[in-house]
Amino acid sequence: MDKLFIVLQRLLPQHGLSRLLGRLARARGPRWLRVRVIRAFVARYDVNLEESERPLPEAFESFNAFFTRSLKNGARPLCASGIACPADGAISECGDLDDDRLLQAKGRSYTLDALLASDRPRVEEFRGGSFATIYLSPRDYHRVHMPLDGQLQNSAYIPGDLFSVNGTTAAGVENLFARNERHVSYFDTPRGPMAMVLVGAMIVAGIETVWAGQVAPVARRVQRWDHRATPTPVLLERGAEMGRFFLGSTVILLFPRGVAAWNEDCIAGAAVRMGQQLSA
Repeated sequence: MDKLFIVLQRLLPQHGLSRLLGRLARARGPRWLRVRVIRAFVARYDVNLEESERPLPEAFESFNAFFTRSLKNGARPLCASGIACPADGAISECGDLDDDRLLQAKGRSYTLDALLASDRPRVEEFRGGSFATIYLSPRDYHRVHMPLDGQLQNSAYIPGDLFSVNGTTAAGVENLFARNERHVSYFDTPRGPMAMVLVGAMIVAGIETVWAGQVAPVARRVQRWDHRATPTPVLLERGAEMGRFFLGSTVILLFPRGVAAWNEDCIAGAAVRMGQQLSA
């Protein structure tokens, strides 16, 4: 069944299907239908709307508004110190890079060069460093926040496939995170460089950042931006929102060697919440 699931994804028009569902998710449509769809989603995935600023399905003007909902103040306490978790979800893998290779799943790995689309200076910067891969399920809060204070230096959009992202595809699709569509943000932090990779997936209708709005989907070519010379620098405090997914996917954190020493409870399969400490 796992193999059939992956084969079907190869045969499906991944981008066309995802973009169509994206348009439907943005549409306001009849109120009765919108509320019914949101209620069904909440029931199917056991979504906790009580922690939302708008706890009723009737309060959302579209499915996307529901999916990217904000939380009540205090719903995600920020750890007092250290590297904060950027999102709700589960740890897929974390640890140290093996030179330039990151662990995808048991028996599979991929390279920094592939993940960062051959940005050689950045590959060298993070070689031998640390990574944490966090999977956001459909039931999770889908805004992504800063693990540390940071000033945006560069960013890149990298086109690719749109395989679903879960344990099955991580174990069965070679180079999953390095072949899916993704957006990479490079920050200068008090601890040095940090990269945040937002990975797209099947039926993910788009990726947004707080400084540029929607950054995926765009043209099917690599695009890079230098933010260092902009009149107004992008400065984000630890815990501040930096982006969001329209439907779920994955965030990958990258740090140079010696910066992050992941806490003992940061292991594959562990549930995490935005704001909890990942590393001292």
